[in-house]
Amino acid sequence: MYDHDVLIIGAGLAGMRAALSARQAGADVAVVTKVHPVRSHSNAAQGGINAALSDRGDDWHDHAYDTVKGSDYLGDQDAIEIMCREAGDEVIAMEHYGVTFNRDEEGKLGTRNFGGQRQARTFFVADFTGQALLHVLYEQILKEGVRIYEEWFVLRLIEDDGKCVGAVIMEIRTGEIHVVRAKTVIMAAGGLGRVFEPSTNALICTGDGMGLAYRIGTPLMDMEMVQYHPTTLKGSGVLITEGARGDGAYLLNSEGDRFMKTYAPNMMELASRDVVSRSEQTEIDEGRGVDGCVFLDCRHLGERLIRERLSQIADIAKDFANVDIFTEPIPIQPGMHYAMGGIKADVDGRTPVPGLYAAGETACVSVHGGNRLGANSLLDTLVFGRRSGVHAADAAKSITHANLTDASADEDRARLQGLLDNPEDGGEMFGKLRHDLGQTMDKNLAVYRDKAGMEEAIQQIKEVQKRYQSVYVTDKGKTFNTNLIFTLELGFMLEAAETIALGGLERTESRGAHTRTDFPDRDDENWLKHVLVKKTDDGPVTEHLPVVITDWQPEVRSY
Repeated sequence: MYDHDVLIIGAGLAGMRAALSARQAGADVAVVTKVHPVRSHSNAAQGGINAALSDRGDDWHDHAYDTVKGSDYLGDQDAIEIMCREAGDEVIAMEHYGVTFNRDEEGKLGTRNFGGQRQARTFFVADFTGQALLHVLYEQILKEGVRIYEEWFVLRLIEDDGKCVGAVIMEIRTGEIHVVRAKTVIMAAGGLGRVFEPSTNALICTGDGMGLAYRIGTPLMDMEMVQYHPTTLKGSGVLITEGARGDGAYLLNSEGDRFMKTYAPNMMELASRDVVSRSEQTEIDEGRGVDGCVFLDCRHLGERLIRERLSQIADIAKDFANVDIFTEPIPIQPGMHYAMGGIKADVDGRTPVPGLYAAGETACVSVHGGNRLGANSLLDTLVFGRRSGVHAADAAKSITHANLTDASADEDRARLQGLLDNPEDGGEMFGKLRHDLGQTMDKNLAVYRDKAGMEEAIQQIKEVQKRYQSVYVTDKGKTFNTNLIFTLELGFMLEAAETIALGGLERTESRGAHTRTDFPDRDDENWLKHVLVKKTDDGPVTEHLPVVITDWQPEVRSY
């Protein structure tokens, strides 16, 4: 058994930022991660991080307004104000830690335009900003002496007297199961992208953190709000950064027309992501696409700009689609990218379960609402990762460890052995179930939705859940049993999928990424509120929570 003041689950940007701030606050901190930290999915974030710096004539109020509008007025404005007010300090702190942001000709930190924002406030490192931030934070937590349980998989959060007091964790190298006692736990395990197929997300993004919290009664909020990114590569679904459009790339249909002038005449390709994705899908559905795609044209940007700021995109297009972006447009389509919803958490990371905090994509502080602005995700991870670390460390000072022993994991050991003992006769492996789930979600809960499709999704999810009860694991060994890990991940994915579909069916309006063809209008009178899904003994139940409005009343969104 292991003991720590603060246990952080996940080693992406939110997890490592939380670890750094908690350790600097004097806590004994440990991070558990199922992959090497710099393989976390934050590594894939390309475009940049938003902040309003006053030396540019920018103001955090303007950033906050753009974020509120981008959220389609579902974001909680008190939380958005905190994020935007603290953004500049985080960017400067990251530079001081060693992040080599691009600079302009005057030597100042450079910016690029991003969608839904009236001013260029996105700071970046070429087209691999997340990777740069991740490596620097990893260096910092090593320097501070944070303990890292690398390639360990969390099986269960331990609840005692209504409080989260630790976790049961399996060491992937050995298959051994351990108990970790913690005075506070921060969930920072990332998103759920692979619930959909295809997705821009890494294969590790399976909603583990949301599922772990959900299983001990923590409500999940705004789960129906799933962002489809406008530019993902045909076939593979690999992300093509919004930075390309920020640097001037065009969207074209099969007729060579810059069609965004029809849908967003003022901001064109730099309208908010939900607007651009719907516009693309409409062009495709109405017959002005090619093989289910439209095109992203970078040719006019010139070789120098592409090589300096979009080199990774050039490589991706060549490697995955055999497209030379210097001479050819890139075939792209909307693709699942990000979950605006997640574990309900406040601005200090606290969840409704005492002792449990959450930050990053796995959390819903409600700064993104119905639609996240590009480059606000990295900002979210850093601001609320830092705040959750500080507050979890402070809370730990007045908490004593729960009375746990290694025997507290006996039930988990028995459950895993039962899974390994499942016979092959009559059962299936995880792969077919995972594929069927992903296809169902992409078909029925993508850019456009309706009641019939979401009811079909719920029925099919329940069928896959039933099939999951007899899933078998071919590898019976203990050492690096990835077959077992993938099977356990699928259990979390099925719960996440169900909450997405239930939330979507509950919200009878169109708002942000949630566009219902049977309820095409936004309904502020009835739906200016969050949908929460909570696990009970009788199954999932939905609740509602009002949106926090401070300075900005809902208006018609136009770009």
